[in-house]
Amino acid sequence: MNDNNDNENINSSMNLPTPSLQLTQTSMSPHVRYSETTATIMSRVLIALLPSLVWAVVIFGYRALTLTLISVTSCVLFEFLCQKIMRRTVRVGDLSAVVSGMLIAFVLPVNAPLWTPVIGAAFAIIIVKQLFGGIGKNIFNPTVAAWVFLYLCFDFMRVFQDINEPLLPAFEISPEIIAETAVPLVFLKDGVPPPSLNMLDMILGQHSGYLGEISSLLLLAGGIYLIVRKVITWHIPISFIGTVALIAFLFPQTANHVEFTAHQILSGGLILTAFFMATDYSTSPISKSGKLIFGVGCGLITISIRYFASSLEGVFFAIMIMNTLVWYIDRLTKPIKFGGVKAKSKPPTEKLTETPEMSEASEASAVNESEGEE
Repeated sequence: MNDNNDNENINSSMNLPTPSLQLTQTSMSPHVRYSETTATIMSRVLIALLPSLVWAVVIFGYRALTLTLISVTSCVLFEFLCQKIMRRTVRVGDLSAVVSGMLIAFVLPVNAPLWTPVIGAAFAIIIVKQLFGGIGKNIFNPTVAAWVFLYLCFDFMRVFQDINEPLLPAFEISPEIIAETAVPLVFLKDGVPPPSLNMLDMILGQHSGYLGEISSLLLLAGGIYLIVRKVITWHIPISFIGTVALIAFLFPQTANHVEFTAHQILSGGLILTAFFMATDYSTSPISKSGKLIFGVGCGLITISIRYFASSLEGVFFAIMIMNTLVWYIDRLTKPIKFGGVKAKSKPPTEKLTETPEMSEASEASAVNESEGEE
């Protein structure tokens, strides 16, 4: 206070203006704002999925659209009710529930009863997502967990309607399958290429399967769109698909290495999950190296299940297993802070045994210090 008064007296004697104290108002963090919102990101994911939905309607008929609408409506409704009951901010406008609903429909066969997406949506939104705290706090990908739950509970998840037969009714609750057919993974499991299916048919989706897994070309285009728009990065999809392709090429189960590798990539839900599920923000690593480890792990588990397990499809189990390891991968690949130094343990101090000479020296030092003070 005295220093301030002295400064004011000096300024007044020298006819200098007294500086005024001005307070600056600063807003709360974050100070660097990003224009992208959750709704913007999810809308781009929906744009990437829309061509595959249109193709599913072309191949399977309007029942594919019915299952998708029921799934999306159920996810939005369950998320709204959960947030209301739990007294949280209602965030259904961020479109994350809409994306989950569309993806749940994409992992269903067209012959699934109409109540199937309701059960899948309830498990995904209520148990996997909201009970863990909502978007960004769930441990497992909701769609992947919903598929695993439905696959383990209902046999119709392993049965597929032949696309060459008449289309199933759009609004029949539990339709009867006109003609059951085997998906390409069944033949690959037996070590033979899918009969009557050339590579162009595999690319264009001219075969039976889940609603969203047959349009490999459109799914790949949607994944590239997400990478270009910087919604996702290339690390997980490329390492995921690349690992499956490398092992399939090195250890094929048919004579033709290239054909077997292409069938492994185009069959099942590999492309769908690699671009749209494994890249989920809250259930995948943060760093680039962590993403690569995550993708390679998913690929190794997928090809192991396809080769040795009883289940035909391994991508969903692989992602769910790797979801449990994300925390450890983030810890392993966490970068060191700029200027930081790893803490080193201090060496243990040895206790010296006092000798008579040491005691005499310490007494003499104490006497000298006392004389100096006097």
